[in-house]
Amino acid sequence: MKFNKLNSIIVIGLVAIIGILIAQLLWTKEAFNLEEKKFSQKVHIALLEVAKKLYEGTNRELPAENPVQQISNDYYIVNIDNDFEPQILDFYLKNEFEKVNIGTDYEYAMYNCQSDEMVYGNYVSATKTANKNHSVYFPKHKNLVYYFAVRFPNETSYLFRSLKFWLALSGALIVILLVYVFSIFTIIQQKKYSELQRDFINNMTHEFKTPLSSILIASNFLKQQNVIQADEKLEKYTEIIIAQSKKLNAHIETILNSAKSDNGPLALNKTQVDLVGLIHDVIENIQLKYPQSQIKIETNTREVAIWADAFHLTNICYNLLDNAIKYCEKTPVIWIKIDAQSQQIKLEFIDNGMGIPSKNLPFVFDKFYRVPGLKSNEVNGFGLGLYYVKKICTLHHWKILAQNNPTEGITITIIIATTHGQM
Repeated sequence: MKFNKLNSIIVIGLVAIIGILIAQLLWTKEAFNLEEKKFSQKVHIALLEVAKKLYEGTNRELPAENPVQQISNDYYIVNIDNDFEPQILDFYLKNEFEKVNIGTDYEYAMYNCQSDEMVYGNYVSATKTANKNHSVYFPKHKNLVYYFAVRFPNETSYLFRSLKFWLALSGALIVILLVYVFSIFTIIQQKKYSELQRDFINNMTHEFKTPLSSILIASNFLKQQNVIQADEKLEKYTEIIIAQSKKLNAHIETILNSAKSDNGPLALNKTQVDLVGLIHDVIENIQLKYPQSQIKIETNTREVAIWADAFHLTNICYNLLDNAIKYCEKTPVIWIKIDAQSQQIKLEFIDNGMGIPSKNLPFVFDKFYRVPGLKSNEVNGFGLGLYYVKKICTLHHWKILAQNNPTEGITITIIIATTHGQM
């Protein structure tokens, strides 16, 4: 995936989440406004009923004009225009608020025309845990003689409690947004570190190859000199220089191929390959390097034709055999079993090596991973061989697994599904 494309996806995802969050907050605001209107309507209905009750039993009729006035969001006054008792008002307020399901604290006061002030301020708790007087200031209103006022000090929190679902959903969206931003930041950082690592490996290996090529050219030229050929020790030292240079060159090529495969997908050149014949060729090559090794093939058919990249398949077999020989403390004996079935082909590499501890076995195909141990310190390598094998198998849609043998050594199994043969 290109970085520009990744940036576009990140921006689109971020805009989408922010858009959903903004829409959710707007819906929550609308829901709050609706709850506020419903609360105001219930208060108006309850206070109007209180006013009617206070007019009952008197010779006066309720005025045609609505006696309930809303001064602010949480403050109401009710014009009675008739004398009434505080205890009766307290009783009616509790009953009517309970009928309309107003479950929040409120405080009220009455206007005393004799003292020209608001008196009898009382605080009523909805939880009924407290019922105490508060010295709260209630402003006077001109042109009104017999009236009372009601204030809801906790109206806002009461309305928010009725919006628990909306608030929880908004909070969840905010958490999702934060997690998304953190995840994207982490991905970008990891991508940056990965690119730095790959650039470093590419630069390092290229810088190594230039002097190494010069060493190989000079060493081969040196070996051809009569003076060197006449001296057995000098010729031996020259061969050591050439052999070690070739080994170092092979390691550098391995690192370069690994970095290249990480930078982009490898292009496989699939052709029809005779698996048995290819393995025979690999055995001949590797026994030139390790003549003491014993490698045997066991197959249920003479010819096994598969659709694969011959070059990479050869590298896979060579790497597995090379590992099996290097990590063996006695004469290497390796069995290669080919079991050709109708739906799949099972290819097994069974060795008599040291084996791998069970706790380390799941990580053998990881990049740069080497099993800790004495033999790992003795054998040169970067932990890229099995990583390369795993990567090529994955590109071919093959399965690969490693398991310890009951007695000694390990078995590497490659399962080749014939359904992917013509891909």
